Amino acid sequence: MENNALLSLRGIYKSFPGVKALQDVDFTLRKGEIHALMGENGAGKSTLIKVLTGVYTKDEGEIKLDGKEVTIKSPEDAQHAGISTVYQEITLCPNLSVAENMYIGRSDDVLQNWKKMNEGAGRMLKSLDIPAKPTQQLGSCSIAVQQMVAIARAVDMDCKVLILDEPTSSLDDQEVQKLFKLMRDLKGRGVGIIFVTHFLDQVYEVCDRITVLRDGRFVGEYEIKDLPRVQLVSKMLGKELDDLSDIKSDVATSAIDEEETPVFEAQGLASTEGIKPFDFNIHKGEVNGFTGLLGSGRSECVRAIFGADRVISGSVKKNGKTVKIHKPIDAMKNGIGYLPEDRKVDGIVGDLSVRENIILALQVMKGFFKPFSKAEANAFADEYIKALNIKTASADTPIKSLSGGNQQKCILARWLLTHPDYLILDEPTRGIDVGTKVDIQKLVLKLASEGMSITFISSETDEMLRTCSRLIVMRDRRVVGELKGEDLTQNKIMNTIAGGEEE
Repeated sequence: MENNALLSLRGIYKSFPGVKALQDVDFTLRKGEIHALMGENGAGKSTLIKVLTGVYTKDEGEIKLDGKEVTIKSPEDAQHAGISTVYQEITLCPNLSVAENMYIGRSDDVLQNWKKMNEGAGRMLKSLDIPAKPTQQLGSCSIAVQQMVAIARAVDMDCKVLILDEPTSSLDDQEVQKLFKLMRDLKGRGVGIIFVTHFLDQVYEVCDRITVLRDGRFVGEYEIKDLPRVQLVSKMLGKELDDLSDIKSDVATSAIDEEETPVFEAQGLASTEGIKPFDFNIHKGEVNGFTGLLGSGRSECVRAIFGADRVISGSVKKNGKTVKIHKPIDAMKNGIGYLPEDRKVDGIVGDLSVRENIILALQVMKGFFKPFSKAEANAFADEYIKALNIKTASADTPIKSLSGGNQQKCILARWLLTHPDYLILDEPTRGIDVGTKVDIQKLVLKLASEGMSITFISSETDEMLRTCSRLIVMRDRRVVGELKGEDLTQNKIMNTIAGGEEE
């Protein structure tokens, strides 16, 4: 197979201070194939692509194109070698025409001749069956067509290797099929396509082979027909089917009265972030969770529940009564708290003090024109600094100077101070030390035992099994199953994520 390789990477290493991002990674792309590059967050996919496109320079290893070693130290080197990338975020100029975008940055004389440029763009658009006119403004096209124009630009620049990085994440089902048609057309022309995606169904629909990375290392290269979905999931997660822990949830022993009216329930909830309509409920004292691979839609589901993303259909009830939740303040007033996935972007306000961060949600609910007295604010902060064992020099310390784990505890304190009936925790233990993880897990179980309802999301399946009594399984932004009781095992989770396949 090596003789047929259009592109081969061997023994690629790349390190950053304190991080070994890639260690001895291999990758082979054949002419005229669509090859999926798969792995969870932090697996090394983005780093490998950036090495291949000259954004990063590799530390060790070799890159060969058409059997000849190439040196790629800049994006220009990659472009000259025939390697092009189309990213999830469109990098073209929406205020320019389609034709201008296809030729911008090129030194040839076409740019000087509008008629020639439009004719050339027209021929390329027609040959690839792209529904756009050369003279129309790019910004007037759909996201799918803009991506196709970016692909046409790459093809017209004689690309041999086309990298598509999460190209379908913002597309609807019809647009995805149009993109797949274009990908198959390019495959027939001999272009090698590297397809990076989190959507398993799409991988099995359009790809020929899969390479899996995990923790910056090469796991394996597989023909699609030889790798059942459940095996792909296990390789991405690093959990072999015959070596799975039998952890039982501590909460499962708590009696949840399912006949009782749920504290919170949703029917047919869907959002602008591509979440397909789903039903959801949670009872008093229950800890449930959303699980699935990265990109499956677990975070988007809880953002819809909290009103952080715009909901386009569905209804919600609290204690059996219909309520309107259009934005986060509506959720907060209905007793819902939300610790977001990205604490640095959506959680902490870095320049504010620990005290100010802790009282923030309660102050929003009270109104900024009715500020707490300094004595009240100090009392609130001191109570939770002590209760959660937040390590800080004082309540006046800027939160950005605390460790990640202590920042997370401050955000948790912020929501506990509002005394919510229902608390959503999205990746509450990501990037923090083991000791703090255990503290947060114990706190979740304690709060549930006191009657609080909690939805817990974690990338670590073991942690979900330790904490939750019921799991809602996501795949490709749809709910595909619900597990509880004896079904709450690693095996069952992976089989459900994979689509119900058995080993």
